[in-house]
Amino acid sequence: MCSDFHRAESGTELLARLEGRKSLKEMEPCLFADEDSPVHGDILEFHGPEGTGKTEMLCHLTARCILPKSEGGLEIDVLFIDTDYHFDMLRLVTILEHRLSQSSEEMIKSCLGRFFLIYCSSSSQLLLTLHSLETMFCSHPSLCVLILDSLSAFYWIDRANGGESVNLQESTLKKCSQFLEKLANEYRLVLFATTQSMMQKTSNSTEGSSSVGSHPSDAASVDYRPYLCKAWQQLAKHRIFFSKDDSNTGNRFSLVSRHLKSNSLKKHCFIIGESGIEFC
Repeated sequence: MCSDFHRAESGTELLARLEGRKSLKEMEPCLFADEDSPVHGDILEFHGPEGTGKTEMLCHLTARCILPKSEGGLEIDVLFIDTDYHFDMLRLVTILEHRLSQSSEEMIKSCLGRFFLIYCSSSSQLLLTLHSLETMFCSHPSLCVLILDSLSAFYWIDRANGGESVNLQESTLKKCSQFLEKLANEYRLVLFATTQSMMQKTSNSTEGSSSVGSHPSDAASVDYRPYLCKAWQQLAKHRIFFSKDDSNTGNRFSLVSRHLKSNSLKKHCFIIGESGIEFC
């Protein structure tokens, strides 16, 4: 379908379509380690244990994207693929209501008209879904943010189905990763994907682990142990590590944002309130 679109599309039409991709640098300055991020084509990973605010942060970013410019938003389209079935539409509506100066049913519907939600229940379904999206990206110039929550949802199922062969275990996720890269590059998308911490650090083993950076204080705060296929590990240009502040009884969380190319770092704390994310 989309291959026919590409054959019929002229250079002028291609430029016009790409010019429709609005700048995303003001999406959330507190979140990105590099001041010029994110740019079109970026692939970003949210990593951390369950219950550390990753999905809530995605709702925060989604609201910022689909809000009109007059309300401080970017007024762009967002496609959200939910594999964990954690997304709560009512939660997104609540955040929008708090951020709109004059909340009305008509205004909420206008914002949600820029939001697309897809559910996937297996890695095979995810791969088929990704292949089916090209036509959508071709025909929606304002659709420039793709969210996948989460990429690690089917890890254990795929591992069991693959038997003893690591290649079979990782085959579908590898294809998904390669196609996500294709979508991000060809359609100048910003991709956000979450992964859940699964591998626990042992007291006497550091093999396979990676600290956030060369700064001693950062190395102590985050232990990143990659377990997904190398195809995905090589894609991410920016990783944001989420954790919950155990010393605080409230909904206080922290993140460490690392730009992998420049190795720049940024730390922030945030709380989750009724109106959404609030950075401290």
